[in-house]
Amino acid sequence: MSGLRGLSTSSDINTDVTADPEGWLKPQWPAPAAVKAICTTRLGGQSQPPFDELNLALHVGDRADHVHLNRTRLQAAIGARPVFLEQVHGVAHAPIALDSQDGLRADASSTTSTHLACTIMVADCLPVLLCDARGQRVAAAHAGWRGLAAGVLEAAVLCFDGPHADSKPYANELIAWLGPCIGPQAFEVGPDVRHAFVRHAPAAASFFSPCGPGKWLADLAGLARQRLHALGLQEIHGNDGSASWCTVGNPSRFFSHRRDGVGGGGTGRLAACVWRID
Repeated sequence: MSGLRGLSTSSDINTDVTADPEGWLKPQWPAPAAVKAICTTRLGGQSQPPFDELNLALHVGDRADHVHLNRTRLQAAIGARPVFLEQVHGVAHAPIALDSQDGLRADASSTTSTHLACTIMVADCLPVLLCDARGQRVAAAHAGWRGLAAGVLEAAVLCFDGPHADSKPYANELIAWLGPCIGPQAFEVGPDVRHAFVRHAPAAASFFSPCGPGKWLADLAGLARQRLHALGLQEIHGNDGSASWCTVGNPSRFFSHRRDGVGGGGTGRLAACVWRID
């Protein structure tokens, strides 16, 4: 399945909060042993349709008690406390520590603390997880097209200090993993979106395909890879734009706002998490 791998199966997902539901994604990337990561699917939670099952967002109309139970299950499954942001499609980066609370207004977070998970929620936007080769810092970024075009990945990369206090970030030593998002055959956009990327980097034009008068199909994961390569990253893994990564095209596995958010009555949110252990 193009690099996707699930975790172990629970026979009783309604009561066993320590279970790892079948089908969660475990990143295949060369992260150091001290770095762990996961991306949930819609499987293994308490929420009822149209938020079934593992919706992790409080702002989409789901029952709050179901969301809190789902978040408890996530924390128990990964052995780290997820810190949920108030994501606004911007570029702000929030450093998080053991006393950080949910609701920080930002679209990227990072930490050097252990057992504290930088967490991004998505339902078509692209989650990007980052770590350094020494496993000393981890970060996560919410890369919808607005944030990606505005520089959210640049903000996330800049949070990594160089090996000396006065040195620049050493992007060539960073490792990135791209999670599921709306795929290049489903992400129809207007010329304003294309212009936002091409004016920044002409090479971005190759990630847009015309699909009608004034319409383009955009490769969001490809655009993120182009940005990360331009920043100096060499190790970029995960979403390659193939069909198995598309949130729109895999309704049994992924939430999708474009597919279900309006006409379908609502949809939940996945979570991509990265954290350090002792």
